[in-house]
Amino acid sequence: MKRNPITKQGYASIREELERLKKIERPKIIAAIEEARGHGDLSENAEYIYAKERQSFIETRIQDIENKLGSAEIIDTTNLPRDRIVFGSKFVLCNVETDEENTYQIVGVDESDIDNGKISVESPMAKALIGKKIDDEVIVDTPNGQREFEILEILT
Repeated sequence: MKRNPITKQGYASIREELERLKKIERPKIIAAIEEARGHGDLSENAEYIYAKERQSFIETRIQDIENKLGSAEIIDTTNLPRDRIVFGSKFVLCNVETDEENTYQIVGVDESDIDNGKISVESPMAKALIGKKIDDEVIVDTPNGQREFEILEILT
């Protein structure tokens, strides 16, 4: 089975979602199904149909998360090298064209969040950056065309 890298924080976050689904959402939806059953004919009972669809979604999500956690390889990001970018590294990039600076971190596929500077290890940007050092320039294929970045600083 392929192991998928994930940070400790990402693992904890996904684990919290699993616990919430199992301990809060699943019991709520079971109660909603029971209540909807009491409203009569199930074939025309919109509440029942919706609750069953929601239950299916929750059970699928639980299974998906359990599979992800089962294949997760937790990477300790506390002692990362600061001379090159690796999984878990936090770093500052400068867009050569616009001089805009942004801080990013390379994280697991399931914890990526570009709005918060977390890029997936599987993304073209991460693949182009891994192994690079401060002052290296990297060309990245993006949905809006090629962009050139300079690595200004490796924070962790």
